[in-house]
This record gives sequence, C-alpha cells and structure tokens, in this order.
Amino acid sequence: MILTIAGLMALGGACQWLAWRVRLPAILFLLLSGILIGPVAGWFDPDALLGDLLFPFVSLSVAVILFEGSLTLKFAEIQGLERVVRRFVTSGVLVTWGVTAIATHWLVGFSWGLALLFGAIMVVTGPTVIVPMLRTVRPNAKIANILRWEGIVIDPIGALLAVLVFEFIVSSEAGGALSQTLIVFLTLIGMGTLVGLAAGYLLGLALRRDWLPAYLFNVATLAAVFGAFAVSNAVAEESGLLAVTVMGIYLGNRKGVPIEEILEFKESLSLLLITVLFILLAARLDFGSFAELGWAVVGVFLVVQFIARPLKVTYTTWGSSLSWRERALLAWIAPRGIVAAAVSALFAIKLESQGYKGADLLVPITFVIIIGTVVLQSLTAGPLARLLRVSEPDSSGFLIVGANPLARTIAGALEQQKIKVTLTDTLWDNVSRARMAGLKSYYGTPLSEHAELYLDTSGLGRLLALTADEHLNALACTRFKGDFGAKNVFALPVGSKGSGAGNGRTRTSTMANGRSAFIEGANFVELSRRVHRGAEIRRTNLSEAFTFENFHEMHGERAVPLFALDPKGKLEVFNTTMPLEPGPGWTIIALVDPAPPGERKPSTEERRAQAEEKKQHAEERRHEERRHEENERRAATEKPSGT
Repeated sequence: MILTIAGLMALGGACQWLAWRVRLPAILFLLLSGILIGPVAGWFDPDALLGDLLFPFVSLSVAVILFEGSLTLKFAEIQGLERVVRRFVTSGVLVTWGVTAIATHWLVGFSWGLALLFGAIMVVTGPTVIVPMLRTVRPNAKIANILRWEGIVIDPIGALLAVLVFEFIVSSEAGGALSQTLIVFLTLIGMGTLVGLAAGYLLGLALRRDWLPAYLFNVATLAAVFGAFAVSNAVAEESGLLAVTVMGIYLGNRKGVPIEEILEFKESLSLLLITVLFILLAARLDFGSFAELGWAVVGVFLVVQFIARPLKVTYTTWGSSLSWRERALLAWIAPRGIVAAAVSALFAIKLESQGYKGADLLVPITFVIIIGTVVLQSLTAGPLARLLRVSEPDSSGFLIVGANPLARTIAGALEQQKIKVTLTDTLWDNVSRARMAGLKSYYGTPLSEHAELYLDTSGLGRLLALTADEHLNALACTRFKGDFGAKNVFALPVGSKGSGAGNGRTRTSTMANGRSAFIEGANFVELSRRVHRGAEIRRTNLSEAFTFENFHEMHGERAVPLFALDPKGKLEVFNTTMPLEPGPGWTIIALVDPAPPGERKPSTEERRAQAEEKKQHAEERRHEERRHEENERRAATEKPSGT
C-alpha cells in the first residue's frame, strides 16, 4: 500500500509537470494516466486500496474543492460585470442545463432525474482548464475576460445547482406524497444553508477578531469545513455539500475576513486533492460502461459541443457589441474540468449505494465529455482564433514583477508610449500607490495559483523582473519563459558584482533564466537610488547629426538607457545579451539624473535635443498629473483582491 501511494504521488507530479511543459490542462494527463494504470493495465484498483475509505475520501475532497471554489464567488464582482458575463453565469446556465438534460434523456435513456443531474454537472467549465487554454490561444481581451470570469464564477454555481438537483432526486426516491417529498427537499436545503451560514459566521468571527494565531488559520479552516460537512450530513443526510458551498460563499463576501490566508492554503491542498482524485476516479472506470453507453454518448458530446454551447452564446451575447467572429470562438471554447469529474463521481457513488438505476453510467459519460472537450478544443481553438482573426494582435506589453518606486517609474514611462503594462507586488502599499498613479496592478505573487486564475496576461508578451529579491526574479523568469519566450524575459540584477544579494549562485541562476535588463552595470539598488534622488525618464530622438555616441557624450554616466524605439515604433529593451545599436530615427528612453551645477555649456545640437527632451517630459508630466487626479479618488477606495 505504501508503494502504491508513493507511486500515485510520483505519477501525479509527473502529470502536473508534463502539463506545465506543454501548456495543456493537467486534467487530461491525470485522466489518461488513471485509465492506463487502472482499466487498461490492471495495475491499480482504488476500491481494493481504500476499501470503505474510498467514499469518505471522495466526499471530503469534493467538499474542500467546492468550499475553495465558492470562496471566489463574490456578489459585488458579479454585479459589476458586463451584461454578457452576467448572462453567462446566470440565465445562460439554464440553456446548457436544459439542452444537455434533454439530449441525455432521449439519446442515452437516462431517467429525467439523472438527466437533469448530468445537465447540471455539465454547466461548469472551470478555470483549471480554461486558463491554460487561454495562454495557448491568446484571444483578444474581450473574449479572454468573458471566458476567464465564466470559468471562475460558474464552478461554485454549477456545483450548487448539481447539489440541489441531487438532493431533489434523493428526496423524491424516498417515496411518499409529493408534499412529503417537497418537505424533505426543503429540509435538506434549509439545513445545508443554516449549517453553512453558522459555520461561516463562527469561522469569520474567529478570523476577524484574531482569536486564532495566523499559523492556525489553515488548520482551523479545514477543520471547520470538515465539521460543517459532517454535522450537516448527520442532521439531514446529503446536505453536507450544500453546507460547505454556502459557507464558502458567506466567507468570500463578508468584509474583514482575511480570506487571502485561506486561499493560500488552497494552492497546495487543492492541487494535491485534484491530482490524487483524478487518478483514483479514472482508475475506477469500467470499459463495459462505455460499451453500454454505445454511440449514444458521442451524440451527447456533439449536442454539448455544437448545440448547447452555441445556443448559450447566442442568447447571452444577443444585443452586445461582440462581433460574429468573437461569438464564434466563445461558442467553441467550453472545456469541462475538476468539478464536473469530482461531483459526478461523488453523486454516482451515492446513487449506486441507494440502487438508483443508471447511476453507474454517470461517471463514464462525464469523462467522455471532459476528455472530448479538452482534447478537441485544446487542439483546434488556437488555429480557429487565428482563422477568425480574433487572436491578441499585440502581445508586446510588459508584466512587471514589482510595484516599487523604480518599477512604477518605468511602468509610467512605458504607458506614455502606449505600451500595456501590469505590475505585481505582494506589498499592498506598493500596489495601492501604483493604482493611485493609474497603473494596472495585481496584488499578490505571480507564482501563485491565484495568479494562474486571476492575473490577466492578455496583451502581455514580455516580463521585467524589478524586485530586490533575486530569487523571486529568477522564479518569475522561469515561470513565464514558457509563456513569453526566453528572449522576452528580462531580470534586473539586484546589486553589482560582489554586493551580497546580487552575487554568487543566485545571481547566476537569475541570468540563466532571464536576460539581464538594461545596460552593463545597471542594477536595482543603483537605479532605485537614482529615482530617489530625483532622476527622471526622458526621451531623446536620434538623427544623423545627433547619434547615440553624442547622447553618451552629452549625458555621460548620468543617463542609463532603458528602452529604444526603432523607426517603426517597436520598443526594444536594452540588455547585455544582445546589445542594441540605435541609429538615426531611433528614440532613446533613459533614466537621467538631474544636471550637476557648473556643467559645461552644451552645443547647439545638444541644446536642441535637451529642449526636445524637456518638451516631451513636460507633456508627460501634464498627462501624468491629469491621470493621477482622475484615478486618486477611485484607487484610494480599492481593496486588496488577490493573495
């Protein structure tokens, strides 16, 4: 048993790594691995390994997954979304649910209860499969935002809908008059809601009033989830999943609760549960069930892909500004993920234990839809987006790791050149100052799972690591090298050679994972000092009469070239790996120290260049002041939104 568990963990880790390398959803490799070691090779039997513990393990795993997913469901965010997105996660759900349920009932022969349950499970898409696909497809910002928010919000909504349908099936199967069935159903809903609200209130109160030390936040949260699930089930059978979902929604929407600490807990626990759960569930599949489903399951898949999704998109985008090309891509992308697989397996086990006819077919048909949508859409969505000409046209923007004064100064200069910029930082003060300056920012580390779901990289194709943590810079370069390409990843050394933090093995690792940003000798400590002393970023146009050499002669060591615009307007980063050679028609963007007193009188050409710099700088300052005034009041009221 020990060897089997260790082997599962190693196999799951390998699947996650492979998915990261090839930029495909990990669910695909986990399912295929489970099928290979289970029904194909016969090496692994989950029922023999876990026995009576299988059902409790799956139940508690699903409870944790639903709780973590429901934490991200904020009513304020739903209310603030555009009409199209609101329709996607509300009334549009009914379209997918109804079409899928009807198709399953007619084609496969499911009872109406089981067909409605399957339809409810199929309304979810899931960020764990949507986000990796968006990185590969790179659709325009409108499509990416709709799909990303649909995946994030619809998971707990779909799970809650499935729980309610399941509760109705169970209460109906109990027999008796219709009134008695409705009483049982309402009892389950009431008990699940009551226990969920009570558990959420007590846990939120403990977290808000610091009754628990910070290191016990995660343990207390996990214990509360398990406790709410067990108590609710003990009082009203099968109401536990509803309780933990309501608990997560309550905590996610209650002000003052430090859910960021709880969400960090998700990054390791959820990944572990997802990895093990998928392999376990796939290994339990019975090929005989697929044979029993026959070709009817292909018909259900075709209905889900080519009828249910297009109808939903047609309804939800009616009257919007989206073009038919954008609607076509939205109608194509809707892969199913972790919640669909986990919830279907859990409900199948419960219904089978109660002798519900056809319950053993719920998992196979769900896995067919999952594998079919992930494989088909992963392979075709990218070419389709390019064919429809809705791919992101410009991916030259910068993701800047760090929102410190130096990073904010550089980001502001890039925005002056109409270059899209997003900053990330784990210090709220830095993020708050960036937002007050009108700069788009993400509060949290770009390496987290939360960033995988919430950090919008549409339009971004380059990375600038500008923090005082050389290790973080190196990890960020490694993380985004696969997304942006090795030539588009830059890291600024922290200090000069021999200056402690910037020397030795860590510095070598940083430079191996990203190009050294800016000119030779530039480092974070020195440039930050210059900004603190009043250095400003200026533009200088080069010509036949005023070359790059003249620029160096005029400014000397007071100027550190950062970027260069070629005659076609393309922005390049000065770096030590491939030094730039700017010529006539280029524009130099440099960090320039204030002129010292007693400096020699510049030549006519130099004065002309300085006048041009001052004019450009004055325009940039006026623009910056206007933007600051417009954004200060709004940004001052913003709250942290990441981890």
